[in-house]
Amino acid sequence: MHPDIEAWQAWDPRVAARRLAGLPAPWYVAAGWAIDLFTGGTPRDHEDLEIAVPSGRFALVPPLLPDCDFWVPQGEGRLVPLSAATLAGESHQTWAYERAAGRWRLDVFREPHDGDMWICRRAEDRIRRPYTEIIRHTDDGIPYLTPEVVLLFKAKAARAKDERDLSGALPLMTATQRGWLRDALELVHPGHPWLRVC
Repeated sequence: MHPDIEAWQAWDPRVAARRLAGLPAPWYVAAGWAIDLFTGGTPRDHEDLEIAVPSGRFALVPPLLPDCDFWVPQGEGRLVPLSAATLAGESHQTWAYERAAGRWRLDVFREPHDGDMWICRRAEDRIRRPYTEIIRHTDDGIPYLTPEVVLLFKAKAARAKDERDLSGALPLMTATQRGWLRDALELVHPGHPWLRVC
């Protein structure tokens, strides 16, 4: 049976961190939730929860979530069950569906990497950083993606919520973080409007 594609009731990042405790691979909360964890303020509304793992270590995730089935988005609102074929496809996303609840709980990004070196999937191997540099932690230990990398990904769409995330994060970022974001934007999105404020 195909789950309802709209049946999202995402876990809080703390639930995901508890469920993934002991995962022997670098992982982190990504996207909008990562900005909220960085700023430490009241979180905005989130439709889903995105986390990321190195693609070569994704197989370590499903055994920690035995109550979930994994599906891969194929575009145009279509999902297919996880298989070797879908893992080899173009999509980097993998949705976790909790069977008993009948709800989607998180979206696992399978990210390119070279060993312990993260590779930006939008930069054709031109942007690389060690996982130790891009993963930060909240005071209670939740791993999240450093804000300059989150904002690089958000720049592609630059929706209203992305603009809010930029405005919330920039004042708290270091000069080094802002400089990295400027350089990365120039490479991936030359002439992007955010370059004026970074």
